[in-house]
Amino acid sequence: MKNFQYYNPVRIVFGDNQIKELANLVPLDARVLITFGGGSAKKHGTLDEVKAALDANGSRKVFEFGGIEPNPEFDTLLKAADKVNELDIDFILAVGGGSVIDGSKFIALVAPLTDDSNSKKVSREKAWQTLTSRCRNLDSAVDLGAVLTIPATGSEMNSGGVINDSNRQAKLSFSNPLAYPKFSILDPTKTFTLPEHQVMNGVADAFVHVMEQYLTYPVNAKVQDAFAEQLLKILIEEGRAVCQNPEDLETRKNIMWSATMALNGLIGTGVPQDWTTHMIGHELTSLFGIDHARTLTILLPAVMRELKASKKDKLLQFANSVWGLTDERQSDDDKIDAAIDMTEAFFKSLNLPVSLSDANLDESVIDTVIEQLDAHQMTALGEHGNNDLTVSRRILQRAV
Repeated sequence: MKNFQYYNPVRIVFGDNQIKELANLVPLDARVLITFGGGSAKKHGTLDEVKAALDANGSRKVFEFGGIEPNPEFDTLLKAADKVNELDIDFILAVGGGSVIDGSKFIALVAPLTDDSNSKKVSREKAWQTLTSRCRNLDSAVDLGAVLTIPATGSEMNSGGVINDSNRQAKLSFSNPLAYPKFSILDPTKTFTLPEHQVMNGVADAFVHVMEQYLTYPVNAKVQDAFAEQLLKILIEEGRAVCQNPEDLETRKNIMWSATMALNGLIGTGVPQDWTTHMIGHELTSLFGIDHARTLTILLPAVMRELKASKKDKLLQFANSVWGLTDERQSDDDKIDAAIDMTEAFFKSLNLPVSLSDANLDESVIDTVIEQLDAHQMTALGEHGNNDLTVSRRILQRAV
C-alpha cells in the first residue's frame, strides 16, 4: 500500500424526511443561492421543501438560479457566479444530482475571481485559466451545501467535479479542498421521482467509479480492495433488484449510499488509479451528447479487454472476488474473459449500451475522438501513464 493522507470534512445527513435539517445546517443569517437543474426539483416539490426548511427559523435571504445542464456548461456557471456577487451570496445550496453539485462547486470557486474593472462580474479569462489548471491554486470560495436527488457521481462527498464547455468542445475535471460541501443531505425517497434510465445511469456511474480505483495492479491494499469488491457486489445486486422492484426503498438506500462511497476518496487512498475510461468517455459526451454514465458502459469492457495483460492480476482478483469465478478447472485467462463478459452482460441487463453502435456511432468517429484527446493533452492515461493515443484508438476500435 502506498503512503497517503485522507481528509473528508463533509457532514452526511442520510434518510427520508431529512431536508428539514437545513434549518439547522445553513447559517441563520445566510444569503443563500439555491442552484438546481432543468426543473424536476420544482416539479416534484423538492425545491418547495428546501425553501420551507430554510424559512423555518433565522433571517436567511433565499434566491434561486436554475437551468444548470446535465453536463454543466462553463457559460451558465459564470452567469450564476455573477449572480453570487450581485446578490452578495455567502452560501450556495445545490439541489440535484452530480451535475448540479459539480457546477455549484465551480460557481463557489470562481465567484471570487472578479474582473479588475467590475467587482460584480467574474473574469471569464481568469475562470477559464482556473479550470484549465484544474482549480488547484485557489485559496477562497463561497460556502456550499448539497441536497442530493440523483445518486451517481459521489460529488456530494468529494472535492471535485467536471465542467463542460460546448464552445471549446472541452469537458474538464477539477478538484480543490475548498469545494467540499459543508454538508450533504441524502434522501433516498427523492430517487423515486427519477426516470428509469437515470437510475440505471447512476448504478453504472458508481460501478465504474469503483473500477477506476480498483482495476489497476495489486499493492496489498486489503482494506481498499475489500471495500471496493463489496461495493461492486452491492451495485450488481441492487442494480438488478431496482429493475425488478423499483418501489423498494431499502434498495434505493443501498444504491444511494454505495454511489456516495464509490467516490468519497476512501477506496482510492493508497492505491494506483486508472481513469482511462472516464477521460475517453468525457470526449464522447462533449462531442456527441451521450450521457456520461453511458459512455462509461460503452468503454469499460473495451478497456478491460485491451489492457488485459497489464491488469491481469487485478482482473483475476475481480473475477474471483466479485463474480465468484473460482473453478480451478478454468484457466486464468478464461476466468478473466468470463468476468469481462459478465460485466458487459450486467450493463446490458440495466438497458445500458456496451458499444458505440449501441449509441448509433461507428468507427468513423474515432479520429475525431483521438483529435480531442490530443487537444486536451490526454495522451498518457492509466495507472502507468502508458495509454497513449495509439492505445486509446485500439480501445475505441474494440468498442465499435
